[in-house]
Amino acid sequence: MAADRDRGGPAGGGARSTTFSRFPQGSTATRLRALGGQAAARVYRARPQRRNRLTGRAALLALVVCSLVVALAYPMRQWVSQQSEIAEQQRRAEEARAAVEELRDLKARWQDDAYAERQLRERLHYVRPGETGYIVPRSGAGAGGGAGRDDGGGDLPWYEKLWSDVDRADSGR
Repeated sequence: MAADRDRGGPAGGGARSTTFSRFPQGSTATRLRALGGQAAARVYRARPQRRNRLTGRAALLALVVCSLVVALAYPMRQWVSQQSEIAEQQRRAEEARAAVEELRDLKARWQDDAYAERQLRERLHYVRPGETGYIVPRSGAGAGGGAGRDDGGGDLPWYEKLWSDVDRADSGR
């Protein structure tokens, strides 16, 4: 009976039965010593380090970051396009201001009588009463250049073409 007690067997005819009847009663350390070195190695086996594996926190953080990127991508794209449109509109407004300033300068010049007279003389060949107006041809044509010309005179001003056509029609050619 003493041998049964040492082995953890039931004493007194099996009145007391436990699941771990083969193992001694007591602390975990006593039980582990009873299991032996091989069993202890199985219980406390070394786990390899998992440094390269994705943890739950890292996965959650990646999910939050991806959600933020997706949520902010469209508004950021809209903001960038609006900024470029604003810059384009500012450039156009600056060009319009420069054009308005140039037109104001031109208007102020046309208010000057001397400038207006000079422009009338140059562009429309106006002359003052008593002056004789001369038109110097731009090409190197000699005297009487208009008499022997045919319809191919493309370098003549419009009014000379008009008068030459009137002269031609009047002469009966």
